[in-house]
Amino acid sequence: MTDTTSQPRSPLAMFFSLGFRPFFLGAALWAVAVMALWLAQMFDVLALPIGLDPVSWHAHAFLFGYLSAVIAGFLLTAVPNWTGRAALSGAPLIALLLLWFLGRLAVLTAMWWPAALVIALDLAFLAAVLVWLLREIVAGQNWRNLIVVAMLLAFLGGNAVFHFEAAGGEYAAQGIGLRIGISAAVMMVAVIGGRIVPAFTRNWLVKQGSAVLPAPVMAGFDKIALLALLAAMISWLAMPDWAVSGGLLVLAGCLHLLRLGRWAGHLTLAEPLVVILHLGYAFVPLGALAIGLGILGFGNGAAAQHLWMAGALGVMTLAVMTRASLGHSGRALISDPVTVVIYAAIVISVILRWLAGNWPEQQGILHAVSGAAWVIAFGGFALSYGAMMIRPRADQS
Repeated sequence: MTDTTSQPRSPLAMFFSLGFRPFFLGAALWAVAVMALWLAQMFDVLALPIGLDPVSWHAHAFLFGYLSAVIAGFLLTAVPNWTGRAALSGAPLIALLLLWFLGRLAVLTAMWWPAALVIALDLAFLAAVLVWLLREIVAGQNWRNLIVVAMLLAFLGGNAVFHFEAAGGEYAAQGIGLRIGISAAVMMVAVIGGRIVPAFTRNWLVKQGSAVLPAPVMAGFDKIALLALLAAMISWLAMPDWAVSGGLLVLAGCLHLLRLGRWAGHLTLAEPLVVILHLGYAFVPLGALAIGLGILGFGNGAAAQHLWMAGALGVMTLAVMTRASLGHSGRALISDPVTVVIYAAIVISVILRWLAGNWPEQQGILHAVSGAAWVIAFGGFALSYGAMMIRPRADQS
């Protein structure tokens, strides 16, 4: 969506002219805050009035807090392109951002409020985004993207189940609500990432004059790989410790590695802005393989889950946030040194977090360094890209 809505003069009006601006910056700042608070809790520096065990809060704050903001920013920017309808801006966008912030504040201070109020505030944001998305797709007759509505509905449902599990005294970090949320989010990466990664790769390779291009998007093999991943996730949701679930995840992981290999990522090493998309997607099959092997008795399944959460979701969202921020602010799609640093930091963070779960003797230091790298990645995004969010497009200023 081209951000040309009368080119508001004030930074505040510019900030609320298109969804990626407030939500990508808000998501990055929240990612930094959550990691800092998580490390402070882990090392007994402070105790938060969260009303949840620290691990469950940490998982919820990232998956349903950070990721919901990125999803909103992406959809509020992309859907107008899909439908040809006007983008949400101004007061409605401000109200939506406020709703997201109130949900984060409510969960962070849950001990001070009635549980029903906390749950309602947290669920209200995603529900509002879902209603808006459905309205836009129906009004624009963009039936192809109804699948996004279904995935977002499942994501919202996972959040609701998570809350009800926590309210019932269950350890929500290992509950089905979190698995539903993870599965829905990873499927979004597999479906939407399966469109944009080869498309952006093709665009870049064509500009370089390459004779080798990615395989056609959503060919028969892609559909088989997606169905295999969906079947594996359904089995994992219902029976997370069942050997068949492990086998299905391993199969899905292998298929998605092959899918990724068809997108000619090895030819894009000269442009980190494209390479990071392939790395982000790579964590979809790597996570499936690691979780599946963990179920089958090879490796730490809990640590493997971070390959999906921090890897597929963290790396891919940062990749999309940087690219979309450049493109929709009228800047060249070229990575500068700061962008390369934040990409390196997020990948290092994921690897160290996975190692922490498999190397208990060094868990403390690995958590600390992984967390620091995470803060560098998202803090770097906020500092480097934040100014773009309040300025007019570079090609129209």
